[in-house]
Amino acid sequence: MVKFVDVTNIARWVQREGVENIVTGMAGYLEEDYKRWERFQKAPRFGFHSPFGVMELMPTANTEEFAFKYVSGYPANPLRGYQTVTAFGMLADVDTGYPNFQSEMTLLTALRTAAVSAMVAKHLARPDSKKMAMIGAGSQSEFQALAFRGMLGIEDISIYDVDPKSLEKFKRNLEPLGFHITIAQTTEEAVEGADIITTCTADQAQNHVLQLEHVKPGVHLNAVGGDCEGKTELDERILDKAKVFVEYPEQTRIEGEIQQKPDDFPVVEFWKVLAGKETGRDSVEQITLFDDVGFAINDYSALRYLRDSVAGTDLEVDIELFAEPDDPKDLFSMVANVPAVF
Repeated sequence: MVKFVDVTNIARWVQREGVENIVTGMAGYLEEDYKRWERFQKAPRFGFHSPFGVMELMPTANTEEFAFKYVSGYPANPLRGYQTVTAFGMLADVDTGYPNFQSEMTLLTALRTAAVSAMVAKHLARPDSKKMAMIGAGSQSEFQALAFRGMLGIEDISIYDVDPKSLEKFKRNLEPLGFHITIAQTTEEAVEGADIITTCTADQAQNHVLQLEHVKPGVHLNAVGGDCEGKTELDERILDKAKVFVEYPEQTRIEGEIQQKPDDFPVVEFWKVLAGKETGRDSVEQITLFDDVGFAINDYSALRYLRDSVAGTDLEVDIELFAEPDDPKDLFSMVANVPAVF
């Protein structure tokens, strides 16, 4: 049997625990796994690209567990009534190869992406950061806002999106929760006075939603987006001015903002900051940039946190995901006595 958490129970879990509590707890698991980064087997995710989007598999393993996530990113899906991102994931025991935990990961990925963003910003943004600008008010936006409040105390948000309905949705969802929200008419207006800028757009194109002139000294940039090959959000000149941090360079150079740059463009692997092998922010005036494309170890941490959080509760169920005959060498015995159906 495999423990399973479906969409309904993920939603119930979030309602019980609260987004801010979850992302804070998940960030602890992320930091723990980043500090043991070198113990994981790693590879860039495998992607199947279509004219409409991308479907990807994201695997990783350490000596105890294997994890993978299936995820799709289809930017035009909302126009057809579908989600931009869909995902599910699994943990398996390395000793036996048996899966032991499975979950939906569309909601869980939104939570883990927000947790990663806030975890990194906690270490890279200026400690006195009070205001965040957000470019993009899509499905990830509320989770990002709640994560930054939960971990950095930020409640002052200025947001811009080309879609007025998305902005209305963002304000409707978060204003009752105590945020001070300013709806900006332009990117320039949104970033005015911001200490942190989060870009999170989904178009499968090389866009410049943020220009160099929008970025002032001392700002921390959180470039999230629905990244894939050929999709960027930032003016490449920003990269030249910033100290750039990534998860796994081999993947980020394919799908991140740094795909605009040569292969030898310098970056810092963020795990090395947590491990004390590299510095984070070097000065108050420095621009720091987290080029976030999402990596399998993040999903492993999220699945591990979810499994521990719901263990023994009514939020998990058992499913028969793989065959287990009484005699491991006699798989046929499981079907030999099944009555024929005519």
